[in-house]
Amino acid sequence: MKLLKRESALRRLPFFVRRTRLNPTAACVTIRPMRPSEPIVLGLWPIAGVTTLGVTPTDANATIAKAIEKGVTTFDTAYSYGYEGDSDKLLRPFLQRDRDRFQVIGKVGQRWTASHERVVDGSPEQLTADAEESLQRLGIERFDLLMLHAVDPNVDVARSAAALVALKQRGLCQEIGVCNVTASERREFVASAPCRAIQTPLNMLQREALEQLVPDCLADQTDVYVYWTLMKGLLAGKITRDHQFAEGDSRPKYAVFQGDTRRRTHDFLDAIQPIADQLGLTIAQLSISWTLSQPGITAALVGAHRPEQIEETCGAMRLSSATVAQIDSRIAQHGF
Repeated sequence: MKLLKRESALRRLPFFVRRTRLNPTAACVTIRPMRPSEPIVLGLWPIAGVTTLGVTPTDANATIAKAIEKGVTTFDTAYSYGYEGDSDKLLRPFLQRDRDRFQVIGKVGQRWTASHERVVDGSPEQLTADAEESLQRLGIERFDLLMLHAVDPNVDVARSAAALVALKQRGLCQEIGVCNVTASERREFVASAPCRAIQTPLNMLQREALEQLVPDCLADQTDVYVYWTLMKGLLAGKITRDHQFAEGDSRPKYAVFQGDTRRRTHDFLDAIQPIADQLGLTIAQLSISWTLSQPGITAALVGAHRPEQIEETCGAMRLSSATVAQIDSRIAQHGF
């Protein structure tokens, strides 16, 4: 892996409590740190086939296999990744071959209706059912990290957190966390449960998490996994200014893909191209590298639905403070 080639080791290594090889079901377990070469987590949402069009099982399997070949050992799935639990089912055969080699992040609390409408349900009963079914689909006994996918406005955060604690006590997960929260929601969750990690969006154009949420996590040593590092491909540098999205593609609904914001984004990408060239990186690699270089960031959840995409992703690195400052100046110059 090219990761960390020019920079020092990760600032803080996350850990998950793991089963021992000698007794996979033992309550006494060991602590297995993630190696410093693993700040990339493969997010399985794109291969689930909900918003990414034309993904085949062959593409999905090849993408996971390529990630493993490049040294990725942590996978991010969810009960709602696919209308029929597609991401869980696709990951299953890889876990069956060597479960102890991999770490699985699962998420519960979102599901699909029969008419393919997404529903947030943080009730203890639903969280328990989601976790049990997802584990069955994956063919494993426990998650390394199980997270509340989103806060349910109709369920007190403390109740949802308590449900995850109960799942941990049953041995269905080693650690628990929460996704898509504000700083205040995270504090409420932490008051009710031992929160190991959060997930939040972060990229060069969307930096709200750096204002309060990430600093709070850094202060109490909570791991931070970030997604949308490439903002659904826009920061990968491969979508041209005149690109027309296919019917059914959900990306045009996001503001960064619209009007003047999209134009300024392309101008910004042109402005940072020389920085990428100087480092021998692609725009996608530079975008992920900037995110990984922010204080308090543990790892980037990066989606892919073709092998060459994750292969490129694995060329990201931690950047020097001087390089980050160069990029930040261009972010400001283009109004982001």
